[in-house]
Amino acid sequence: MENKKMDQQIELQDGRVLGYAEYGAPDGVPVLYFHGFPSSRLDWQFFNSEDPVTELNARIIAADRPGFGLSDSQRGRRMLDWPADVAALADALQIDRFAVLGVSGGGPYAAACAIKIPGRLTRTGLACGMGPADAPGMQDGSSWTIPGQFSLMRRLTLMLTSMGLSRDPDQFLSRSLETFSEPDRQLLDQAELAQVFVEGMQEAFRSGIGGANHEAGLYTQPWGFQLQEIDAEVHLWHGGLDNNVPISVGRFVADAIPNCNARFYEEDGHLTLPHNRMKEILGALVV
Repeated sequence: MENKKMDQQIELQDGRVLGYAEYGAPDGVPVLYFHGFPSSRLDWQFFNSEDPVTELNARIIAADRPGFGLSDSQRGRRMLDWPADVAALADALQIDRFAVLGVSGGGPYAAACAIKIPGRLTRTGLACGMGPADAPGMQDGSSWTIPGQFSLMRRLTLMLTSMGLSRDPDQFLSRSLETFSEPDRQLLDQAELAQVFVEGMQEAFRSGIGGANHEAGLYTQPWGFQLQEIDAEVHLWHGGLDNNVPISVGRFVADAIPNCNARFYEEDGHLTLPHNRMKEILGALVV
C-alpha cells in the first residue's frame, strides 16, 4: 500500500514546527531522507524512479530542514543541531531505529547523525553528497556557486533564484540546465521530472530565502566534527559526471570515513546517480 502524506508537521520541544512528508509502505523499514540544497521534502519524488520503496518495503520520511518548506527557522542553527530534530521526529512517529540517507546537500546532515545519534541508526547513506569546503574540487562544483559566495552576493543570488522560480520557472530551469552535465540535462528534458525538480526548489523558498542563506553559510564553515570521527559503516555513491559536486569530493569523503563502502559510477551525473541507482541505494539501507 502506497503511503504519500506530503504536508505533515510536528511541534518540537522548543516550539518550532518541523515539516515532513512520508512515502512508501506505511509499516515499512524506516529511512529518514535528507533533501538537497536548496530543496525540500518534496524532492524525494524526483529520485523515486520505478517506485523502489514499495518493492523494498521501505518507509521514507523526508523532513524539511529549518527554514525550508514547512519547517520554522532556527536561530543560530548549526549542522550538529539537526540530529536532535531527526530524533524528535522519529520519537513522534514512534520509531526507535532507522536508516538515514542524505542526497547532495543532505549528505553532511546524514554524516552529522552518524556522529551525534549513532545508536538510533541502522545504516547511513550518502549519495552525491557535499563534502567539507577543503575537499578537492568542492569549490569548483556549480552547487558551490551559492555557498561559496560572500554573504551579500549569496543573498542576492538566492533572492534572484527565488524570484525566478516564482515568476518564470520554465526560464529558470532552462538557465539552470547549463550548469548540469549531459546525463542530468537529458533527465531534466523529461517534463514530469522537470516539474518535480522545480516544485521541490520552489517549496524550499516557501518562507523566503532565510533558511537557504543560513544553510549556505554552514557548508563553508567547519561542520563541528571530522569525517574521521564516524565509527559506523557508511555507504556512499557518487557519479563521475557530477558537475555540481565533483567526484573528487566523493573520493575525499570516502577516504576520510574509516569504514566507508563506496561505489562510483563514471557514467552518472549529480541527478542521474540517485535517480538511476535508488533501488540499489535503498537496498543497502533497508535491513
